[in-house]
This record gives sequence, C-alpha cells and structure tokens, in this order.
Amino acid sequence: MEDAFVWLDWARELQSLAQAGLAYSKDVYDLERFTRIREISAEIISRQTELPLEKIRGLFCNETGYQTPKIDTRAAIIRGDTILLVQERDGTWALPGGWCDADQTIAANTVKETREEAGLDVRPVRLIALHGAHRNHAVCPYGICKAFVLCEELGGVFEPNTETIASGYFSLDNLPPLATQKLSLIHISEPTR
Repeated sequence: MEDAFVWLDWARELQSLAQAGLAYSKDVYDLERFTRIREISAEIISRQTELPLEKIRGLFCNETGYQTPKIDTRAAIIRGDTILLVQERDGTWALPGGWCDADQTIAANTVKETREEAGLDVRPVRLIALHGAHRNHAVCPYGICKAFVLCEELGGVFEPNTETIASGYFSLDNLPPLATQKLSLIHISEPTR
C-alpha cells in the first residue's frame, strides 16, 4: 500500500483488533477499552476522508464477532482476444460483479451479478484469481477479497439497468476508463493466467 494510505491500514487494524476484543472479552474494563479503540479507528477515517463520523460509525462499527474480509465477485468473460466490461453510472467500466450475498457461493453470486449487470447468463468455469483490495488501492474501511471467475457466456442481451448503462467487449490495448475502486489494469490483464 502506498504511504499515503498507511493511515487506512492502521485504522482497519485498530478496528479489527477492537472488534475481536469486543467479541471475545468478558471483562467490563476491557470491553470499554475496545469500544474506545473502535471509536478511534472511526475518527481516523472520518478525519482523513472528511466524511461525517456518524456515517463512518455506521459503515465501520456495525459488525460483531471476528472480523473477516468482504467478498466481491467479478466475472471474466473472454471472447477471442477481448474481455467483457460493463459501464457504471459514473461512466467508468468494470468487470460485471459485486458484493457476495451471504446466502450465495462465489460461483452463484457471479452468475447473479452478471445477469443483473450485463444481462448475460453464464456458467462459471473456474476461479482464476483472488486478490486483496490493496491491489487497486481502494479506500474502504473493510478488508476486501476480490474473486475473479472465468465464465462461459450462454446467452442473453444487455439492457440498461439500475447499476450499469452499457456493456462491451474490449481488447487490452483499447480499454475504456476503468472503475479503479472496483478493479485495475492488473485485474484485467491477469484474468486467464
């Protein structure tokens, strides 16, 4: 991670330690200390991002139990020497995908997200990469694992929807502006290796 984001690593670590302490401690004084450590981690993120502290608390301090990364699934659909991308509402492009629902496997979530965002029915072939979000320097309070699944296109047609406004196949030497908070050129160039 770049030095510019070291504060985020520290805040995430404090949050993780505090959450584990809150989950496993019985001593009332330790619980008080872990609650304060969690609050400090939220204050760090609020100060660095200029987001309201209440919003950070809602995002960052609402889980219980041992903290684990969130899973984001992405479909890699290859056609010849091109890869399918969907255009987000902000104009940037990404592999179809999103947060893994708690009741879904990685494969099932990839199928669901591809249908929702790209209008395509796919068959997951194999998991081809698992990356930590630090690969694209995402400023996010959560640890994130991105699961990239090679998929076979079965059919379907894209229609604009609540998440995406276009889709298309692109070669690596002709990529549109990427949604860097969701993926990077590293993710696009490595999907079948």
